[in-house]
Amino acid sequence: MEYPVLRLKPKVDPRPLRRGFPWVYGSDLVMDRRAKARAPGSLAVLEDAERRPVGLVAVNPQSKITARLLDRDPEAVIDRAWLAARLERALALRARLYQAPYYRLVHAEADGLPGVVIDRFGDICVVQPNAAWAEGLIEDLAQALAEVTGCGAVLKNASGRARGLEGLDDASAVLIGEAPAGPLQVPMNGAIYLADILGGQKTGLFYDQRPNHAFVAGLAKGGRVLDVFSHVGGFALAALAAGAKEALAVDGSAPALELATRGAEAMGLGARFGVRRGDAFDVLTALGAEDARFDVVICDPPAFAPAKPALEAGLRAYEKVARLAAPLVTEGGYLCLCSCSHAVDLAAFRAASIRGIGRARRSAALIHTGFAGPDHPVHAQLAATGYLKALVFRV
Repeated sequence: MEYPVLRLKPKVDPRPLRRGFPWVYGSDLVMDRRAKARAPGSLAVLEDAERRPVGLVAVNPQSKITARLLDRDPEAVIDRAWLAARLERALALRARLYQAPYYRLVHAEADGLPGVVIDRFGDICVVQPNAAWAEGLIEDLAQALAEVTGCGAVLKNASGRARGLEGLDDASAVLIGEAPAGPLQVPMNGAIYLADILGGQKTGLFYDQRPNHAFVAGLAKGGRVLDVFSHVGGFALAALAAGAKEALAVDGSAPALELATRGAEAMGLGARFGVRRGDAFDVLTALGAEDARFDVVICDPPAFAPAKPALEAGLRAYEKVARLAAPLVTEGGYLCLCSCSHAVDLAAFRAASIRGIGRARRSAALIHTGFAGPDHPVHAQLAATGYLKALVFRV
């Protein structure tokens, strides 16, 4: 196929792109009138300043990430067969990792599908096409997904900040098959979670914390657990499944806590599970005033610093979480602090957490550093895909 050309500015070094870096910002490109007029999601051959091809890119002049590298072959044809090949490679990894079909099937750039997230819930796949090129090929993507996985239903989830940055709408849809009548039961780490894949956060469940759930659950046997920013019971239900004496889930969302409660009941452990709805900072403060103590305390907040402009405010928020949570841990107990902020690296998050623990007048030893599970691979050239950090301290 003949594609139009998009060219790097003369002083832009093409070597990172040739080594696999998948993004090109508008400030690095020659954005003449024709380039600016290209339709979001259209394809072009990216060339360096010497007119040597770098690869085939998807273009979106409306996005800060103006070009996304799809294929190093400038003559590649991006069609259903191309999509199916990428999906087959992604599926081969997950099939080796997990016995049951509950996982993140595609983790965007790290699986060769820039901006595309796909979570699998048994016979249902939920797609988040967070880049314009994928939105334009959504029908082919859905058909390829059904063919490769054998799933009977493919849903499109159009929520989230990323689509807005691409100039895309927030209209979700059923692409293949039928939507489930209600929340789905998802088995993970011996627990049962209820996922609202239509109306819940993201795709309805966060698979990324799976290994961290398992590690912390191993510390919780016979103890009291506090799970703050719990969503649908992530750490709390895993802890109960591992033998925790009781667990209290805190979240601001009543629907999320209802799903968490239903999960505990489905496990036959509803009597050992409690919820407290409210702002997490307010609840942590109130528990401190009540002299409440727990053997394991987990705080897994939403991204306080999703981008660099929010970095300093985000670090202050992480420090505050640690300061309020540390006093609630029994002597010799455990504190797990998490961050999913792309803009906060591990060193900065660890420093903020340690400051907060110190300002609570507690001492602690870091015993474990966790990351997202292997179904959330990290792109070797894109550090932002390694967004999740989990620090476990003995207090």
